Amino acid sequence: MKIALFATCIVDAMYPEVAQATVTVLRRLGHEVIFPLGQSCCGQMHINSGKFAQAEPVIANHVRAFTNTEWDAAVAPSASCVASLGHQQPLIARRMGNEALAEAAAEVSERTYELTQFLTDVLGVTDAAADLGSYFPHRVTYHPSCHGMRLLRLGDRQSSLVRSVEGIDLVELPLADSCCGFGGTFSVKNPEVSSAMLADKVRTIQATAADVCTGGDASCLLHIGGGISRFERTGRFEGAPDITAVHVKETSSTTVGNEGSEHLTAVVGADDDDHRTPGEDGSAPVEPSRVQAGFRVGQATVHLARILASTKEDPLRVPSEGAAVSGGSLR
Repeated sequence: MKIALFATCIVDAMYPEVAQATVTVLRRLGHEVIFPLGQSCCGQMHINSGKFAQAEPVIANHVRAFTNTEWDAAVAPSASCVASLGHQQPLIARRMGNEALAEAAAEVSERTYELTQFLTDVLGVTDAAADLGSYFPHRVTYHPSCHGMRLLRLGDRQSSLVRSVEGIDLVELPLADSCCGFGGTFSVKNPEVSSAMLADKVRTIQATAADVCTGGDASCLLHIGGGISRFERTGRFEGAPDITAVHVKETSSTTVGNEGSEHLTAVVGADDDDHRTPGEDGSAPVEPSRVQAGFRVGQATVHLARILASTKEDPLRVPSEGAAVSGGSLR
């Protein structure tokens, strides 16, 4: 099969290794992968900001790039961008009175898939270890993106493929269906709310004691990884109201992966302030709080495409093995 890679602008600009991993996985299955020239943004950022007139030429550029060459299916390592192609592009083109563009955009979107959607629904891949040789012997938790859950309705496609990787220890993320707070331009326009949502998400990730948090959207992982990195450096989230924090409390059961010690679980606590580490005068904390002391240092985010591409011969390494982490993302 001839597959067109839709890299997405954030992957192309920030995480090119995710696009490379996507190509690796598809080629490993025996398919030809091409990169349509001229592709850029899908227009989601413009549309979400209400800039419909500015979005129209961006949509036209995407359609032009993916109709100037022949391919059987297009694949993107992003549920968010794939959702935008089908949910937003035809709608905005019609809103601007461009029916021809709307029809062309709909035709492209109908043949464009999110990576795990394509692997599962089109290629019938259900066992990453057997079908791809995927190997990642580490503790991992998984964050489902809002667009993947609610627009593409991916269900357990992503988590099931990750779970089938050889050696992996996939642990459930508390309150997994809660938004991480990124929302594209939402995080820029509403930084206080976004930061509070991010604080909740990072504390639940910390509670899993996972080496990495994975997912299918680089934008969410960028946001979460930055939050993990910032919290590990400072012990707090700037602008995040303490009363909304989801933090770790102690119970009498045993901790996951560490028998005989206290179990760490995430709960919402509006009145507790265990996670507050700065002094009353706003000065830097002298020592970590009871909750922060139980957190795992050295966590990072990584796109699931890179886990699927990891093999025994060419393994993806984690921070404890000396892997570099930049902005909270595994490099």
